[in-house]
Amino acid sequence: MIEAVRNAVMLPDLRRKIVFTLLILVVYRAAAHVPIPGVDGSALQRFLASGGQGSTIVEFLNLLSGGALANFSVMAMGVYPYITASIILQLLTPLVPQLEELSKEGEQGRNKINLYTHFLTVPLAILQGYGQVIFMQNSVEGVVPHFGFGIDPLATVSTLLTMTAGTMLAVWMGELLTEQGIGNGLSIIIFGGIVAQMPSHIAGFISRQEWFNLFVFSAITVVTIAVIAVVQEGQRRIPVQYGKRVRGTKVYGGQSTHIPLKVNSSGMIPLIFAQSIMIFPSAVASYFQFSQTAFVKSIADGVVRWFSPQPTSFPYWIIYFLMVVGFTYFYTDVIFKQQHLADNLQRQGGFVPGYRPGKRTELYLNMVLQRITLAGALMLGGVAILPWMVNIIPGVSGGQTQSLIITSTGLLIVVGVVLDTVRQMEAQLLMRHYEGFIS
Repeated sequence: MIEAVRNAVMLPDLRRKIVFTLLILVVYRAAAHVPIPGVDGSALQRFLASGGQGSTIVEFLNLLSGGALANFSVMAMGVYPYITASIILQLLTPLVPQLEELSKEGEQGRNKINLYTHFLTVPLAILQGYGQVIFMQNSVEGVVPHFGFGIDPLATVSTLLTMTAGTMLAVWMGELLTEQGIGNGLSIIIFGGIVAQMPSHIAGFISRQEWFNLFVFSAITVVTIAVIAVVQEGQRRIPVQYGKRVRGTKVYGGQSTHIPLKVNSSGMIPLIFAQSIMIFPSAVASYFQFSQTAFVKSIADGVVRWFSPQPTSFPYWIIYFLMVVGFTYFYTDVIFKQQHLADNLQRQGGFVPGYRPGKRTELYLNMVLQRITLAGALMLGGVAILPWMVNIIPGVSGGQTQSLIITSTGLLIVVGVVLDTVRQMEAQLLMRHYEGFIS
């Protein structure tokens, strides 16, 4: 691997891609430290350090923004509105005939869907920006004192436009990375934000002299990365045979290949789905915790307590685990149906030995996919409840289970991005007859 890295750096065009990727990451991280005008950054830092009510939700949003929300910067929403728009269009594609037709039109259709995704990102960014600032105002007193149409309409509009422009700038930088850099640009931007927080987490353990916790969390991180890498790369290869066709004196086809069905086809999307839904009840209930009515306040306190990822909140982690498993199956099924594997095989003259082309092949592929997805779903569910499982380790304080070196969702992102980037680097090297990273 060291030799492969040396070869990659020595190649002029590949070296240019690596330098360009690092440059874009530096620019994004610099923009992530530019705060929105009128934000009280010190109040936000005190809130995050105190671990008060709502801090878990803020940490989750901070992860999706690539660490930009900790400074309430112009990149506070990161590329999350664009990801949301992409997921919405993916889910609507099999339901809307026009979108399904576009998905079958090749590159031109994908460009049209991508354009619709950009259009949808703008209103979603405005709505999310407004909700995010309102939530931060309710959680952190005085963090954005001039926000609100009844307080200062001009400052409110400028804040929303600034946050929306930051999201679109992040999306543009991500797409620029995809075109001229290495790897998936949007994923690398999120990856950079996650990795940038690691030194501060490690320094926190050292400053508090929590050597045992540092050792435990480091070991858990290494083991979890290994498990995620194995499952992410795991696949079931379905053999496919193409029939022979005789045209004149020449024989075409007849070769054998396979369909690689991945154990985890959904990536980190089920965790984001489940976590977004799980934080919604506590986010709504937090608005009623300051109610003057004792009954309403007690219900709100109970909802926040049940739906907050505290180490002692057993129902939260069980529901979270089940939701991750359920969303894994749901999203995998959606992705599988969009690929139309059985129809494409039949159209190209291919067949799975022992199964008739068409409906029988589709049922067989779906059965195999459902079975192997169980391992991927259980892995994602285990990674999701990792902070709770750490709490049962003797000597590890419950309050520190949220201070993992990298969060469970962050681990999935980091491993996925690294594997994808290494794979693309390997392809670049193999095209030039070098030995790649993956043997």
